[in-house]
Amino acid sequence: MNPYQAAVFDLDGTLVDNMRFHARAWLEVSDRHGWGKPLEFFLRETAGLKNEEILMMLMVEPPRALIEELGREKEERYRELYRPHLAPIAGLLPLLDSLVDQKVRRAVASAAPKANRALVLDGIDLRRYFEAEVGAEDAPRGKPHPDIFLAAARALGVDPARCLAFEDAVNGVLAARAAGMTVVALSTAAEPAKLMEAGAAIVVEDYRALPREIWGTAAA
Repeated sequence: MNPYQAAVFDLDGTLVDNMRFHARAWLEVSDRHGWGKPLEFFLRETAGLKNEEILMMLMVEPPRALIEELGREKEERYRELYRPHLAPIAGLLPLLDSLVDQKVRRAVASAAPKANRALVLDGIDLRRYFEAEVGAEDAPRGKPHPDIFLAAARALGVDPARCLAFEDAVNGVLAARAAGMTVVALSTAAEPAKLMEAGAAIVVEDYRALPREIWGTAAA
């Protein structure tokens, strides 16, 4: 009997391979404001965090109005950069079709702003696959805290222990594990060894590499 009743997917780096576009947008904002952070910092240190949490790492007690302004600046630039490259990660669509067929419940759990989630979910017609969409507005704390994954489990009405989470970032793996979920990690944004160290059960390059034991099928 399959131990999982639900699948909870992060969005950035997990449904789409877009993290380098987020990093490029942050780098442009950083350069304009003289923060002096390298691209590697944004690739490795900010995944899964809310904009407010990232900006608190870059500035000393920025006022709320400035946080909102800089967040909008970064997200507008990210959407400009990524929109021409919208595409699901290889093997994702067959996996989602399989989950629907097997009546496994499905949710998106992402701290991404609503406009960014809409870009992906509507831009490549993924919204139809998901029964729940949970965002930063539903979770008081960002990853690595478990709030957003616990909110997704509640939205689906499934015990977190019966959920399989899909993530790409160390903070995301830590958050899902803290929520009590088993984690499959994609190596789109972090080194496999670091994802395993954070608690991922397995790490794959994309969904075509999923073992057949997961819902009895590979997403080939």
